[in-house]
Amino acid sequence: MKQARNRLIFALDVPDLYEAERYLRILRDRVGLFKVGKELFTHAGPRVVEMIGEMGQRTFLDLKFHDIPNTVGGASREATRLNVAMFNVHAMGGPEMMAAAAEGARSAAGETGMEKPAVLAVTVLTSLDSDALKLVGIDTSVEEEVERLARLAQEAGLDGVVASPREIALIRRACGRDFILVTPGVRPAETAKHDQRRVMTPGEALQAGADYLVIGRPIRLARDPVEAVERIVEEMEGV
Repeated sequence: MKQARNRLIFALDVPDLYEAERYLRILRDRVGLFKVGKELFTHAGPRVVEMIGEMGQRTFLDLKFHDIPNTVGGASREATRLNVAMFNVHAMGGPEMMAAAAEGARSAAGETGMEKPAVLAVTVLTSLDSDALKLVGIDTSVEEEVERLARLAQEAGLDGVVASPREIALIRRACGRDFILVTPGVRPAETAKHDQRRVMTPGEALQAGADYLVIGRPIRLARDPVEAVERIVEEMEGV
């Protein structure tokens, strides 16, 4: 079992390199990975991933690639060359696109000698519920859609999925224990849910079978981010 701290991913959802560096210095070695999303990567580009590496930390590149297979395969090769620990694609891009992502990561790792990153598929965003899915033409429940997409990702050769903690148990039943589950939508009991709808506490998510927890605002907006991290880690260690 991984040390609890190594299973915690801090969402580095900040607008610029200055803020990113500030949180890196505060939280380095206190969390397992730093997640870089669209806002920060659009501002800073690969430099932020390089900076995380220079500080001896690992990156989860959260850009959710969703395009034609050839484009996603190329993007996956470049993500691998950045030496990230994991990155993701949208499962809704389909099996051919996901297979291209997996192959892109494998080929780039072989060419560079770098360790292949975990390639994950995003199932259903944690900001969505069944009513929201109906608005975009998906009539199945969130649970049915998540399970279907998780199975599709596994069949396409991906290493795991990003899914709400509420769907962990059904994904474990469908895809087994070795399939990586990264769960956003994790909130300590005393914090606000913000725009997340399908949430659990850190302890609940680990008990359900999550491998990694993504937590951002409850740490970033805390008066003392280090204290917030330590409280979360303490809860995780108690599971």
